[in-house]
Amino acid sequence: MRIVPSILTDRRKDLRRLLNQAEEFAEYVQVDFMDGRFVPSRSVSPADLHGIATTMPCEAHLMVEHPEEFVRDLVSFGFRRIIFHIEAKTDPLTTIRSIKQHECEVGVALNPGTDLTHLDGLISQIDSVLFLAVNPGFYGSPFIPEVLEKIRLFRQTHPSMVTGIDGGVALDNIVEIKALGVSYACVGSRVMMSKNPGESYRRFRERAMG
Repeated sequence: MRIVPSILTDRRKDLRRLLNQAEEFAEYVQVDFMDGRFVPSRSVSPADLHGIATTMPCEAHLMVEHPEEFVRDLVSFGFRRIIFHIEAKTDPLTTIRSIKQHECEVGVALNPGTDLTHLDGLISQIDSVLFLAVNPGFYGSPFIPEVLEKIRLFRQTHPSMVTGIDGGVALDNIVEIKALGVSYACVGSRVMMSKNPGESYRRFRERAMG
């Protein structure tokens, strides 16, 4: 199971700093985008990416009402995968097509209260599913353990699908999460907001590997 640092900030200079910092210890990173409507908080926008570069593979997690409006700028930056929420206002198939036409991987995210039936008819069209284990929009939101059962049920019927978990991942639940067979776990504040992000990341990796 891969540990993926997650970057959430509303300041362009912090985005640059956090990306540069993550490059020192991580192999892959997730960047969160929030429009202030889908979730109460607002983060950096695709426009803030201009002039920033990274050699590290990245995925974008779009907590926005209209994800298709973000796609072109994110692809131009070099994101390998774009994840949008099934709860967004745009028809999911429309968003999937808008991402695929740029030859970018497509992921779908589900909020904790969203039923698995919302994925019906989409599995063959996407590359990954990201399960949120917190109510989205803020670093440090409380973990919702019931999401683990949802992941277990999904893995029973779709064992080959790339599956991630995002939110509330901690050293005291990482072993339980790994046992579900998820492909990767996103860790936000417990890595990127710690005093020593690289050391925190290594602790998570060691616990996940152990």
